[in-house]
Order: sequence, then C-alpha cells, then structure tokens
Amino acid sequence: METAQIKHSRTRRLALLAGAAVALLGASIAALPDAGASVPPTPSGWTQVFADDFNGSANTGVNTGNWLYDLGHGYPGGAGNWGTGEIENMTNSTQNVYLDGGGNLAIRPLRDGAGNWTSGRIETQRTNIAAPAGGKLRVEARIAQPNVNTSNGAGYWPAFWMLGAAARGTGATGWPGIGEIDILENINGRPSVFGALHCGTNPGGPCNETTGIGSGERPCGGCNGGYHTYAIEQDRSTSPEQIRWYLDGNNFFTINANQVDATTWNNATHHGFFIILNVAIGGGFPAAFGGGPFASTVSGAAMMVDYVAAYTAGGGGGGGTTPPPTSGKAVKGPGGLCLDVRSSNSASGTPVQLWGCNGTGAQQWTYVEAGSTLRAFGKCLDVSGGSTANGAKIQIWDCNSTGAQVFIHRADNTYYNPASNKCLDDPNGSTTPGIQMQIWDCNGSGAQKFTLPQ
Repeated sequence: METAQIKHSRTRRLALLAGAAVALLGASIAALPDAGASVPPTPSGWTQVFADDFNGSANTGVNTGNWLYDLGHGYPGGAGNWGTGEIENMTNSTQNVYLDGGGNLAIRPLRDGAGNWTSGRIETQRTNIAAPAGGKLRVEARIAQPNVNTSNGAGYWPAFWMLGAAARGTGATGWPGIGEIDILENINGRPSVFGALHCGTNPGGPCNETTGIGSGERPCGGCNGGYHTYAIEQDRSTSPEQIRWYLDGNNFFTINANQVDATTWNNATHHGFFIILNVAIGGGFPAAFGGGPFASTVSGAAMMVDYVAAYTAGGGGGGGTTPPPTSGKAVKGPGGLCLDVRSSNSASGTPVQLWGCNGTGAQQWTYVEAGSTLRAFGKCLDVSGGSTANGAKIQIWDCNSTGAQVFIHRADNTYYNPASNKCLDDPNGSTTPGIQMQIWDCNGSGAQKFTLPQ
C-alpha cells in the first residue's frame, strides 16, 4: 500500500501476470477454516512481541492501546489522498471499523447516496516492531479479503502492510527511503495477492519507484471472502539478508539485500516499523488494472481480520529488552556537551543531562536499531511517566518496549519520539552542564541536534 507521498500510478505493475495463469494456479490454494479463534501458539524458537485477536463486543471499536485510527484523506503535513489517488475518507466510525463480536475485525468501505466513499485505516501504536540485528522478524495476519470479484469489486484495494517508524508524525515525507513492506495487497476483486518492498528514492532509484521491488500478481484462489494467512519474514541472520513473503505458509516471493546497495537496504529495513490495515477505494493501483470505483462497484464488502501477530527470533530478541553491548560511545549535543546519566547513577529514574565530555560510563551510549532505543547502563532513554507533553523530562529506565523509549535518529541529527510526536530537546538550547533533557515539539533547532553514538 503506497503511503502519503505523491506517488504511484503503478502502471508498471506486471499486469502480464494477470489472467489465465493466475486463475489456474489460484485454484490450488484452499481457504482456511472460518476465523474467530485466538492467536495461534507462538512457534518454537520465536518470541511474540505483538498480537491482537480482536476479541470484543460486536459493533465496538478497536483496542486503542494497540491501534490508532488514521482519519481523512492523508497524514497531517503529508500528501492528499494518502499519496495514491484513492478517494475514500478514512473514519473512526464503527460503520467502517468494528469488531464483529466473533473475534474478528471488519474494515468496511461504504458509499453514500451522493457517491462519496468512507472506509477505515488503522495503525499499531507501536513503531518499534523490528528485526533484531542478527535475528528475524515475522509479521502475520489471518485475513479474508473483501468478498467481491472483478464484476463488482472495481476500485477495492485492501492492504496489510508495514511502514518505517520515521513516517509517524512526519507525514511520511521520507518515503520511500524510510521503508515500506507490503505484505498483502489486492485490487479490483481479482483472485490474487501482491507483495512489495519500497525503498530508495522516488521516482526511479535503486528500488524502481514508484512501483518498488514487487512480486507481481500472484494467485490467491478463494481469498476473496475466505480466510488465509499472509506473512513476511525479515531475516537478518543470513547473508545476504532477506525479506520473504508467505501465503498460507508457502514462500512465494523473496528479496535479497544485495539487490540494492547497502545504504538503501539499511535505511529501509534496519529500524522499527508500525503495522497498517486498511481498505482504500480507487487510486493508481486499481487504475492500472482497469480502474474503479464504478456504478457497478458494490458498497459494504468488508476486509475481515482474525488476528495480527509479530514475532522475533535470535539476535536481539524482543526488540526492547535485550541487554546492550558492554561498551558504548558518546552522544554529542548542543555546545559540544555530551549526553550524560547524572552522577553515573544506574538506577531507573536517574535524569539524563548534558555534561562536559569525559569518557565515563555515564556517557557510554549504544543505539539499538531493533526498536530504536538509546541505552546506557543497560537501561533505555525514557520519557518520564510516558508523558507526551512539551517539557516532559528525560531519564533512564528499565527497557520495556513502550513508546516512551522509542527515539528514532533522523538524518538531521534529531531523535524523534513517535508516541509524543516530539523530539529530544535541550531546554532553551542551554549549554550549562547539568541541565536535564526533555521532549519538545520538533523544530529543527540546534537545541534538538544530537549525534549517534560516536
């Protein structure tokens, strides 16, 4: 699912893969049993780091501890129509996004009497769903695509995908370099599935944007209205690293890291992601396969989701609880001062301040890409109390995988905290040693410039 940048007619998608071959091969894929069950047991050797099985009363909204609603026609500060040309208005109404009471989520596009469409799009609150260095990440969901076909589904565009954490709060203006992994896309009621990685620069670049590095159209017989399991595995334990796509456990597409340069790959994949579920209507991708919506397009066919789960294996494990290396490096901030744990006190709750650079353990930091955490003394840089307010103080705390500990280092040398939509900040740009750090609205000033450990 393309994100909030001006991009993508997807006319370069391999339409040649559509048609008879897809229909023939798709017939061999059997639908899974009806959904509504709990998340499956965690596979041996893996650690579950996120899960939602959408249990709840019928016609209620999603758990907002796990999910946030995207609203309108684009991210604040991002491109209109979500950058794809889609036409629906995303809402948080239970007419569009609701639990069915049987353990499933429904995302239902609706057309009103004037021909206007509404639909739903939700994202995980967490942005640190990541493959640990030297390990693996698996993200999967059991989904029934909208029960439409090519005669009544023109314009339908359901998707299950992941977007790089740096998109949160920035209008996704760093797309596609920040990375996007499309686990499932389908358009126009076709009996098929598409997968893709978006990376590099747009247009063109090493990842052939706006198309991305894609699987082309792959058969998915019975997927419209039938439950199937869609998954990716991001594997950082092999050389070259890989991303693998699965349909009902069958690997149907693989991308190797050496298909692009190392910088492009690392920028797109070596960080946290958030997960997105949505059903778009119209836009460039459906247009590349005949267009829509039309008068014949049915209203109200929902994408049904039984569960979503994410797992890690090997490497750093759970992406927020792994002890860091025993030695680190200095993080330099305003005035050439260093980020410092006050009085070299390793206890949770100790303030983080600026101090003259001295090479002590209080200034030895490591940046853990899997989860985007900055660590000292085996603890994580943390917003006190999980506050999202301007002026909230910075401390160290036991690593716990919460949003208060996610700090994404961006190209402009700012550390962005998606949970608060704010940046690590030196109050008033002070160069007085001992001043405690805070979060503040991102403004690009010198008060918010901090290096990676170096």
